[in-house]
Amino acid sequence: MSEAGGPAIHRLAPIPSQEGLSDDEIVALYSEGVGDQWLRVNFISSLDGAATHNGLSGGLADPADHRVFDLLRRLCDVVLVGAGTVRAEGYGPMRVDRRSQEARSDDGMTAHPVFAIVSASLDLDPRGPIFAEAPERPVVLTTELARAESREALSEVADVVVCGRERVQAEAGLAALRERGLNRIHCEGGPHLFADLIAARAVDELCLTINPRLEAGSASRIATGAAPIVPPRMRLGHVLAGGDTLLLRYVRG
Repeated sequence: MSEAGGPAIHRLAPIPSQEGLSDDEIVALYSEGVGDQWLRVNFISSLDGAATHNGLSGGLADPADHRVFDLLRRLCDVVLVGAGTVRAEGYGPMRVDRRSQEARSDDGMTAHPVFAIVSASLDLDPRGPIFAEAPERPVVLTTELARAESREALSEVADVVVCGRERVQAEAGLAALRERGLNRIHCEGGPHLFADLIAARAVDELCLTINPRLEAGSASRIATGAAPIVPPRMRLGHVLAGGDTLLLRYVRG
């Protein structure tokens, strides 16, 4: 019962002892309300808002976050990541585990999602495993000012698409993916790419893991840079808990 004029406040935790959710049940929760075209963004943060530990978002991850992180890749056509995050976090070729491959194939999807990388400068190694060992041909979203020789080299191993002159424009990049039938887009960062997507009002869903630690320091937040004229409001989809870690799902309001 709420006080006069105030919203009702509900207790979500401590939660009663219960059997944990299966992978299929988790997947079903994250599938609720997803449209034919959908942009999901996935991030992790400390309690005090740090997006990284020792410079890496992976430094904040725990088993609960890893589990959901992997399951979310099962649901998308393409994983979208900024090149700086790809380099910093040590991304390899975009692959999912055997069970996810089978589930994706059963749903009429490719066994693995496409890997899409946003890179204004094309500072990427076309001979690296991301491209050489890719199960699906990657897509690279870049700019008119990127070096012609880099564009030519990467075009041998990926679809290279110009989406802006000096900066990759979020709207153009998303349109390029959708033109290829990649309609369910899953973005894993980084903060500048997330800010561009927010400014473009393109985000349908944010999945945010809250790691129960206090980082302080000078770590960045999950979105840094551009901002929309009117900030979009999100509504709470669900809250999951793995130990003291919270896994929040917010969808467009």
